[in-house]
Amino acid sequence: MPAVNAEVAVLIVGGGPVGLTARALLERWGVRASLVEKHGGLSPFPRARLVNVRSMEIYRRLGLADTITADAFAPEYGRIRFRDTLHDRDFATAPMAGVNAPVPESPAIGVVTSQDRLEPTLLAAADAPVRFGVELIDLAEEADSVVALLVDHRRGAETRVRARYVLAADGANSTARQRLGIGTTGPGAMGDFTTVLFDADLSRWCAHQPAGVYFTAHGMFAPLYPERGWAWFVPTPEDAARADWSGLVQRALGPGAPVRAEVSRVQHWVMNAFVAEWFRHGRILLTGDAAHAVPIVGGLGMNTGIADVHNLCWKLAGVLHGWAEPGLLDTYETERHPVAHRTLRQAVANTRLMLDVQNRRREQLRTGEAASARVELPWSDRYFAQLGLVLGTTYHSDAVLTDHTAPPEPSDTGTDYVPTAKPGHRMPHLWLTPDRSTLDAVGEWFTLLTPDPAHWERHLTAAWPLRIEPLPDQHADLCDLGPHGALLIRPDGHIGARWRERPPNDSTLLRALTTITRSTEPETGCG
Repeated sequence: MPAVNAEVAVLIVGGGPVGLTARALLERWGVRASLVEKHGGLSPFPRARLVNVRSMEIYRRLGLADTITADAFAPEYGRIRFRDTLHDRDFATAPMAGVNAPVPESPAIGVVTSQDRLEPTLLAAADAPVRFGVELIDLAEEADSVVALLVDHRRGAETRVRARYVLAADGANSTARQRLGIGTTGPGAMGDFTTVLFDADLSRWCAHQPAGVYFTAHGMFAPLYPERGWAWFVPTPEDAARADWSGLVQRALGPGAPVRAEVSRVQHWVMNAFVAEWFRHGRILLTGDAAHAVPIVGGLGMNTGIADVHNLCWKLAGVLHGWAEPGLLDTYETERHPVAHRTLRQAVANTRLMLDVQNRRREQLRTGEAASARVELPWSDRYFAQLGLVLGTTYHSDAVLTDHTAPPEPSDTGTDYVPTAKPGHRMPHLWLTPDRSTLDAVGEWFTLLTPDPAHWERHLTAAWPLRIEPLPDQHADLCDLGPHGALLIRPDGHIGARWRERPPNDSTLLRALTTITRSTEPETGCG
């Protein structure tokens, strides 16, 4: 084999929000990573529109939430509106829970923003090398590494990088997934769509009724940035290459609209809907759209990818630093694969229900019934809340010690979210101090939350990164803990174990950490 040009602990393939978030997380957790992106720079298109409340919790821990919020729309834009044309009145509307206003279940609030505003913030969040214009073209797995063949399009040169692990965040048409021969399941391509970016002064119809998305009978409109710009999402016409996009946007705005739309960019894309059959192939791990392509309706796709790497990166860090065994990485697929399938079902349902509303309204307009008819949305106001899916994700794997006294978990979290401190769940948000949440106690370490820190301090071990945090007495009952009980929180904020009372012996905590991390005799420290 030709010589290897560089070596790195983790090679990240793909420089979208998921890959950039992984880069920031790995750097925070002390892992040397390098990222390659086949395009010449960050995305010039808005693409993803929503950073949900769970993603903002992750960015809060990375110290990025305030910057992301400053570039985003005000909370009142966290709403969906349905109209016949953009300058008609709403015939239906629904809030985006956790975005349009704070929710008591989280210290963070989601935002409506554009991917091209988010990505520069994520790029600046770490110092790890990033190479734009460099594309992955092949992978070769070895006993203890992966050799990636890369081509630098700017220089026209091929290079080889040896990585302990490869994190593939290279999109729905993932080269890594295709090279590995990993198949997909799900509806597949749900249609060809076009995004048209344009400028127009639409304030007279939208300023007093703001929304992140306006669904109309003639396509979907979305404001791009707080200061300017719009996007129009529409099925791609048959003769797209010759389309008069300015004229099409003008007609979609509605007859007699006294504004002129100035088109700046047009992008054609496929709405995919699938989940990869496997998320792991040896030392190569699929994340984001490479692992699951999710329709855009509901804003679940990018956020699911962000949660993927939040689940994965602490496990990679543990393996690379020596306080976890490679078997811990098996739990990435075990935990995230069911989440991807549930998310895909929800997003496909969102898409079909949205199309149902549009089709029914178009029929009313065609038959002249629109003036007197009222469209009943096929969901309640809670449908797009989806907090059960966003905050209620539950993991079942060897990295969670089952609480045998707890009742069985439901198979699908649905839209409801009920905070709980059962193992496998995200740690509920509770205020430890007036401005510090239980979620803020989670970081590049395991956290032991207990009303009796002094008792548990003698169980501390130097073999794992671990901190003990006092849990105020008023929260102990909410977490179903006695005065000497404790919760062991994983670095991703999910509960790994719970002891309602004092541990039965001095090795209880040691055995729990050993089981979760698959370790036998871990090295001291975290490397």
